[in-house]
Amino acid sequence: MKIMYIECNMGAAGDMLTAALAETTGDVKACEDLLNQAGIPGVKYSLVPSVKCGITGTHAEVYVNGQTEDEHMHEHHHEHQHEHVHENEHAHSHEHEHEHGHHHHSSLHDIEHIIGNLNVSDKVKADSIAVYKLIAEAESKAHGHDITEIHFHEVGTMDAVADVVGFCTLMEKISPDKVIVSPVHVGCGEVKCAHGTLPVPAPATATILEGVPVYGGEVRGELCTPTGAALLKHFAAKFGSMPVMKIEKTGYGMGKKDFERANCVRIMTGESADADSDKICELCCNVDDMTGEETGYATELLMKEGALDVFTTAVGMKKNRPGILITCLCKPDEKEKFAKLIFENTTTIGIRYCLKDRFVLDRREETVTTKYGDVKVKISEGFGVKKIKPGYDDVSGIISKD
Repeated sequence: MKIMYIECNMGAAGDMLTAALAETTGDVKACEDLLNQAGIPGVKYSLVPSVKCGITGTHAEVYVNGQTEDEHMHEHHHEHQHEHVHENEHAHSHEHEHEHGHHHHSSLHDIEHIIGNLNVSDKVKADSIAVYKLIAEAESKAHGHDITEIHFHEVGTMDAVADVVGFCTLMEKISPDKVIVSPVHVGCGEVKCAHGTLPVPAPATATILEGVPVYGGEVRGELCTPTGAALLKHFAAKFGSMPVMKIEKTGYGMGKKDFERANCVRIMTGESADADSDKICELCCNVDDMTGEETGYATELLMKEGALDVFTTAVGMKKNRPGILITCLCKPDEKEKFAKLIFENTTTIGIRYCLKDRFVLDRREETVTTKYGDVKVKISEGFGVKKIKPGYDDVSGIISKD
């Protein structure tokens, strides 16, 4: 199972998440080219190296009509000759409602129209719109307006669309089977916006993060933005500690500001190595009217058809009859196949089944040359244990020759 673990020790913002994803692919330039093919009006992505606390990662810079968000904010400030507060600790505060005069405000319908016309797959479109709906619902609840009345301010601009669509596009490219997210560091203190001074996390962010493990108090400022929170909420299968996994790729998505600790999101991808990675289905039935030959035939057939294991247990049944419990272990997606075979080849009229987790050692076969000839050896490793066992058929063949 392909696992993705997103570590949010310094919160999360859309640009940081997108940059970290690009790094986990192993080809940041190819990701930049892919994102620039999306066709977001006026948008150009630039994924550039960035260093925080000695760690090299990638920063995702978005240019809209040739300007970065910071350049636009600076120019806008001088045009109107008054201060616009830009408090987000990732220097990426487009999620908050700053009343920016002539700045374009977009409704959810406008956003859906923009996304619907992009050069991306239907899945990316659906994911992107779902993320925006999470934000719109949170804004609706926070400000007491119907969702149809919600107008995105900074979050409705093209750089925000770029963050959401960029992340969704790279998630489709990587296609993890399961996404697990760490508890989210939200920061602490206050953030200033058009509505006044608000607590951190901002009301919309807090709403999106309901049900998610979060913490704050270690860094002053807003670390998790509504867009970052919505992306995590949409894609996460669960929130918690890092699972047991074999890491294949690690990516660092960097924010702009510098702190005593590295201002980044870290994403790790790899194969699951815990109990979740190996589920089996157990099918059981009791019979008291089959002969030993019939039972033997049925168990051999099930094994021949690919069951992971089949075994029988002597049981006492109703009316003091001795009976047999037949147990068949198989892959979860093959349970119907084996249920049909059991019904066809035993006298049972009912089968119980359940899914179970199991711990397994990694197994492989090697051929070892001995003075008696070649012998296949089964090697099992894991959990600090290594077991080596010669194959029964090869050993019995050597013995029979002697």
